[in-house]
Amino acid sequence: MELFNVTHPASFLLTGIPGLEGSHSWLAGPLCVMYAVALGGNAVVLHAVKVEPSLHKPMYYLLSMLAFSDVAMSMATLPTVLRTFCFNARNIAFDACLIQMFLIHSFSMMESGVLLAMSFDRYVAICDPLHYATVLTKEVIAGMGVAVTARSFITLFPLPFLIMRLPICRSNVLSHSYCLHPDMMKLACADITINSSYGLFVLVSTFGMDLFSIFLSYVLILRSAMAIASHEERLKALNTCVSHILAVLAFYVPMIGVSTVHRFGKHVPRYVHVLMSNVYLFVPPVLNPLIYSAKTKEIRRSIVRRFHHMKM
Repeated sequence: MELFNVTHPASFLLTGIPGLEGSHSWLAGPLCVMYAVALGGNAVVLHAVKVEPSLHKPMYYLLSMLAFSDVAMSMATLPTVLRTFCFNARNIAFDACLIQMFLIHSFSMMESGVLLAMSFDRYVAICDPLHYATVLTKEVIAGMGVAVTARSFITLFPLPFLIMRLPICRSNVLSHSYCLHPDMMKLACADITINSSYGLFVLVSTFGMDLFSIFLSYVLILRSAMAIASHEERLKALNTCVSHILAVLAFYVPMIGVSTVHRFGKHVPRYVHVLMSNVYLFVPPVLNPLIYSAKTKEIRRSIVRRFHHMKM
């Protein structure tokens, strides 16, 4: 830290929801429920894929990666969020804040990469079904997982150092109950052009390209599905994509919303920023296991069998 020779606060102060400070203890209950659903639901999905031989397929391996990234995201935010809302313990050490910031952004990017890999899985399954087993082998799936993880950590590795080079002397109060790069860099009393430019580059080159590639894959999927003569077979093929489409919407719609508000909504009330950021971080881990459990009969059957064996 001394290498940067700039002023940093010893700790930051986290913030709950502005204007609702008196209701934080009441909000702690719903937050605990959301964390329980996110951690429990994704853990059930991971266990089902692990123990059920019928789920040892590319689609479900990728689903387990999605569940892992959701669990990791929830674990990265859980300590500070619950401390802030349950105990009003708002302090977080500067170094701990840097680590949390890096983990949150990394696991978010990892989830985006997994959603892209899942779109490729659906593309091959519908557009080239005869070669599905030879294209998406276990080695290819493992390679996708390594590539997604490596991209996340390598791309975001500079972020903590970009913050460490900035003198932070305006304030030590963050706008959320966790640490994010846009929030931390705004506290600097120096030029943040490099941080802002790098953040925009990361957003466009990773999340933006992932979303564009997912959209392109579905254009090709739709074109291929429309070429199927049977209406029933066409609907059956498209129905296999519903869970993934819902997961993509649950992840990207809040992310686009919070990014837009952060960059262009300077006059929007603070509580809007906070609420949208919370939706972005909390909604996908909660919804994904519910979506895939509801829409994928193999997952449902596996879960029912697990609970049946536990009762016996």
